[in-house]
Amino acid sequence: MSMNIEEILDQLDDMLDAAWSMPLSGGKILVEGERVRDLVDAIRANLPSEVRQAKAIVKDRTDIVDTAKKEAEAIIRKAEERRNQILSQEEIVVQAQEKANEIQAQTQKRARDMRRTAQEFTEDLLRRTEEALSQQVAQVRQARVSLRSGNNKQGENAAE
Repeated sequence: MSMNIEEILDQLDDMLDAAWSMPLSGGKILVEGERVRDLVDAIRANLPSEVRQAKAIVKDRTDIVDTAKKEAEAIIRKAEERRNQILSQEEIVVQAQEKANEIQAQTQKRARDMRRTAQEFTEDLLRRTEEALSQQVAQVRQARVSLRSGNNKQGENAAE
């Protein structure tokens, strides 16, 4: 069964909560070292996939922007072609130019809007991913600090 980093960290947290407290040890607890190592290894194994997901999001954003740009260019080309066909008729020339300009302005606005929307969506998604990863890294660091401080205290008590 595959777990994401959040689920693995929850298991690590549950393990620490359920650990046996050592009497007269200043709060030291007994945890299953191999299980903790397995969970830390699982976190390490999952980090690359979450980074790949973030990269995929950036690529998707780029693809969306590129598609919007190509679509806008195709619409502009069609508008220009249509305008050029109509130029030969004197009465329609002014109307055709106005319509082509309007279509071009609308297309450019639509392309800008699509780019802005894609960028905002991607920025928000990347921000949330970064926050989640930062929280998870902080939790792992805290767990390591707790484990280290527990190991250091055991070493100090053994020396006494």
